[in-house]
Formats: sequence, C-alpha cells, structure tokens
Amino acid sequence: MKREHWGSRLGFILSVAGSAIGLANIWRLPYLVGQGGGAVFLFLYLICLLLIGFPVLISEILIGRKTEKAPGLAFGKIGESKWWAAGGRLTILTGFLVSTFYSAVAGWIMGYWIEAISGHLEFSTFSDASDHYTHLVSNPYWSIGFHFAFQLICIGVLFYGVRQGIERWNKILMPMLFAILIILVIKGLSGPGASKGLEFLFKPDWSKLTPSMGLMALGQSFFTLSLGQGTMVTYGSYLNRKESLIKTGIPVVIMDTAVALLAAVAVFTIVFSGGGEPASGPGLIFHTLPVAWSQMPGGTILASAFFFLVFIAAVTSEISAMEPTIAYLMDEKKLKRKNAVLLCGSLVFVVGIPSALSYSLLSGDVVAGMNFLEMMDFLCSSILIPIGGFLAVVLVGWKWGLKKALPEIRIGSESIFDRYRFLSGYFWVCLKYTAPILMIFVFLNSIGVI
Repeated sequence: MKREHWGSRLGFILSVAGSAIGLANIWRLPYLVGQGGGAVFLFLYLICLLLIGFPVLISEILIGRKTEKAPGLAFGKIGESKWWAAGGRLTILTGFLVSTFYSAVAGWIMGYWIEAISGHLEFSTFSDASDHYTHLVSNPYWSIGFHFAFQLICIGVLFYGVRQGIERWNKILMPMLFAILIILVIKGLSGPGASKGLEFLFKPDWSKLTPSMGLMALGQSFFTLSLGQGTMVTYGSYLNRKESLIKTGIPVVIMDTAVALLAAVAVFTIVFSGGGEPASGPGLIFHTLPVAWSQMPGGTILASAFFFLVFIAAVTSEISAMEPTIAYLMDEKKLKRKNAVLLCGSLVFVVGIPSALSYSLLSGDVVAGMNFLEMMDFLCSSILIPIGGFLAVVLVGWKWGLKKALPEIRIGSESIFDRYRFLSGYFWVCLKYTAPILMIFVFLNSIGVI
C-alpha cells in the first residue's frame, strides 16, 4: 500500500500545529499560569520549551520521516529490536487512550458552545455558573450525546485521509482559530481590567518561584506539543524525506507558543475585567469566564466565539491522537483507511463512555480519590506520555546515536546548520542529556516521588 504524504510544507506545519494546539494551550496553560502566580510560571515554561519540548518534537518527527512507518514499526526499525517495537506500540496505545477521555471532555466543550449560542451562559454569581456546569455534566444523556457527536466529526475528517482530510481541514480550522483568538485578545485588552491582567502575566514576582512550579512548567512544556503519544512520529512518517525538520519544527513551536500566550492574555484580561479569581484552577473557563462575560457588552457573542475556538482546537488535537492507531491498523493489520478510521472511531467512542459518565452515573466509582476520567488522565499524562517521550529521545540520542541522527536532522537544513553552528551542539546536549534527565524529573514528580 503506497504511503500518503503531505501536500505541502504549510499543510504539514498547520497539521502538526493543530495537533499541538489544543486544550493544553487554551484550557490547561491559563489555569496553571493562574495557580503558578503568572509571569514566573510563564517564564519557566518558555525556558523548558526550549530545553525539552523542541528537541523531543524534532526527534519524534525524525523517527517517522526516516522510516515512513507507524510508531511500532518505526521504533523497531531504528532500534533493531522487538522491544523497541513494543515501545513504539506503547505510544500508539497512549494516543488511543488519550483520544478516549479527550473526546469526552471535548464533548463538554462542544456542549458549552451550544449553550453559549443559546444564551444560557449568563450568570450573576460564580456559584450559579458552577451549579450550571454541575447540572450539565451530571446529565448522562448530555455527556454521551456530545461525546458521540464530537467523535462523528473527527471520524468525518479522518475518513478522507492525510491530504483531503487532516491537511485540508487544518488549513481551514487553524487560520479560523487564530482569527477568533485575536478578536478575543482585542476585546480583552479593551476591558477595564486589562492592565491588571497584563501585569499578572508579564511582571514576574520572583518570590513566588518554587521547585514544584518548575516541575509543573517542565510537564506543560512537554505535554503541550502532543509528544510521547505516537502522533509526531506518525505525522513525520507522511513527510517527504528531503523536508527540513528545522523549517517545519520551529514554526510549529512558535505557533503553539503564540496561541498559548494569546489565550492567556485573552483569558486573564477578561477575568480581571470581570472581577474573577485568576487562580480558580481547572474550572476557569467553565465557572469564572462565563460570569466575566455576563458583565460585558456582547458577552453572549464573546462566550460563543471562545467556546468555538476551544472546540476547533479540540478537533485538531483529537484527530492527531487517533491517527497513530489508524496508521497502525493500516501498516500492521493491512486495513484500508476507511475501515481503519471506522474501527478506531468506534473503539474511541465505546472506551470513552466511562469517562463521559464520570460525573453522572459513575460519579460514585472512585479509586484513590479519582473518578474514571481523572484516572485515565493521570495514567496518560503522568505515566504513559512521559515514558513514550523518554523512549523516543533515548532511541534517537543513545540507541541510534547522534553521530547517525544529526546528519539526518541536517537533511534539508544544511544552510541553517552552516550559518548557526551552535545548533549541532544544542541538539547534541539536549537529546543526549538535558531532555532525558528533565523528563525523568517530570515523571518522578508526576508520580509523587519528588
């Protein structure tokens, strides 16, 4: 079966950016910034992105470009071992599991978008907003219904393949995402609390700097780029052999960071203008922002635009989380693409049902203080994703070896490496030492050892 390839560099960049830009940027980063004290956390996050995020992104795309295989076969080919192949398949499983609970949460986002359009997100108190959220997610029909609807949309995009499905829709959705985000930023900056929001974000208070904050920043810098779950290896496998990893990787990181920063500006200028609490945690977009919008002219339009923005980001990330499983079914099980998409989508929906019901019918089923969705999130984010990313960077930096890997990274980027000679040393240090060591710290912090 002839392997599909991206139609253009722009299509690849937008598709990888679409994978990276998701709830981690628009939902998770703002509430982590709020809990981390603002500018200090943001500064640490950007440093960690340079030390761990970008090098691991390049290594994963490189594995895919070199082998033109799904992660299982790709890891096995470079590692020359069935054990490395098993490590690659573990990343496929990780991406699949992420897609199941991600679809459930994205279904809530889709439902909130409908609520916003209908004018049902106008509240005078944060308690009212919280009660409304609880009422919705405790309704099993609402949760399952939107989980199903969201999955249908993702199946529809993936059904048409790499160029006509993933690439074409990312070319439409990503510019739309940036346009909506810029409108929200402009609106936020025009609010009465804009200066306080910007000061919170960009004026560091170094007294708030703690070791735990640094580890949180490390974790976010890694997770925000959709690493460790087979996605970037799979997307890299559709890349032309001569395509520059540097010219594609840098724009992705810039776009991902830009969206994260713009989302933070939009969120916190609106929060401070509406008198909200910046450290309100994961409920920031469901509890705090709706009350802030309710106090602004055109609040319904703003709420509708914001949740549509998050919905777009969720779609582009979900299809990327599902694609490694689809590629596995095509490469190793020899299924045709449409059959692989239907099978993957059906399994994602079924396995995602317990996550969708975690705050309704299964709300009483708690293990170690976590419901099913929280356990899935912990399993993937704290254990499987760090392991997957660690395996990828060790495969490139140690097993394959940088004497072989660096010439591959240089392909298509020779002039850049010749002009900026520090790049070879940067990749050598990061892939060999910095990224693996920091990822071990992230993992140990995630499981509570440090």
